[in-house]
Amino acid sequence: MLLDPSGAARLHHHMASALVVGGGFAGLESAIQLRQAGIEVTLVSNRPFLFVYPTSIWVVTGEKPFPEVCLDLRDVARRHAFQFVEWPVEELSGARRSATIAGREVSADHLVVALGGTPLRPKGVEHTHGISGDPQGSLRMKAALEALVARGSGRIAMGFGGNPADPSAVRGGPAFELMFNVDTLLRRRGLRDRFQLTFFAPMASPGERMGRRAAGAIRTMLGRLGIAMRFGTRIDGFDAAGVLFEGGARLDADLVMFLPAGEGHPVVRASDLPRNAAGFVTVDAGCAVPGFPGVWAVGDSAALEGPAWRAKQGHLAEVMARVTASNVAAAVADRPERASYLPHVGITCLLDTGNGAAYVHRDDETERMIPLPVVGHWMKKGWGAYFKASKRKLVPRLPGL
Repeated sequence: MLLDPSGAARLHHHMASALVVGGGFAGLESAIQLRQAGIEVTLVSNRPFLFVYPTSIWVVTGEKPFPEVCLDLRDVARRHAFQFVEWPVEELSGARRSATIAGREVSADHLVVALGGTPLRPKGVEHTHGISGDPQGSLRMKAALEALVARGSGRIAMGFGGNPADPSAVRGGPAFELMFNVDTLLRRRGLRDRFQLTFFAPMASPGERMGRRAAGAIRTMLGRLGIAMRFGTRIDGFDAAGVLFEGGARLDADLVMFLPAGEGHPVVRASDLPRNAAGFVTVDAGCAVPGFPGVWAVGDSAALEGPAWRAKQGHLAEVMARVTASNVAAAVADRPERASYLPHVGITCLLDTGNGAAYVHRDDETERMIPLPVVGHWMKKGWGAYFKASKRKLVPRLPGL
């Protein structure tokens, strides 16, 4: 039986049911793929839209209005014929394959955990701006940047942090992209020489998960653009005047953008599901949660296995969603075969600069970074439009995209 928060009961006599909690990349793709596999699906999310984080950099710079970076989940649910419930998940039970929503326990034959992670909160992080976590953060940073640009000069610092308990939960790419896009914005307005830009990170070589070539190219580009670098010193916290480093050093700034690493979602950490040291759900190669039949975890909610340089990314989240849907369908049909996400672990992105981009790819065998001046910027914008249109079934889904 599956209960929705209104209290109405629905019995699943003719098909298996799945409850997907979380409406991000992994959750939405899980719902779509499960429904295509003939599973009756309910998707639960704490907001009515999916925020397309890879394109949120342009909300900050004013290139895209906020609504264009949002995908209406009710509309997608209608087009794919699954149920959508907008409500925060309050509790999870792997043993009962259930979630508590609006005080009511909702259960299904299969539970897919796709709640994502939650950003770490270093001391004084409230003094920073960000483009991860709360989507409204992109609008707050846009307002802060516009106010500083209107002032005519200033100091801008951007960076990201890590989580030693799970190094895969890092989000460095968007920080580099936003810095490059702000540099481009200031140059177009003839103001670049009036602003001091600094990029900071606790790693000695930030971006090295993308490969040594990519990390070296990023450092070269930062230097060429006159963007100062503060790498290799632990971040102790923040205050109203800037960034605090280990040993008492500081970086003064009028505006700080910081992307913290993630840890497990509070609801996941409070559940009976097995977790790693950072609070992410332990899964096997098929995204199944060991010891909990019919429970799966995908995307940022899951503890990734693979090479040391692995990282949580949207494309891998969608791979895990498709693997899960395939394995649920096989389980429902009593077929023994199981798919695995491990062969697909890699890093792929279009690193946007505001006036171009670079295609970055890393897997077990190759490291590539291909500069794409001018056209790369429009390719990434095109991907954003394609992503939304394909989810709405307005264009066919292309393999690998």
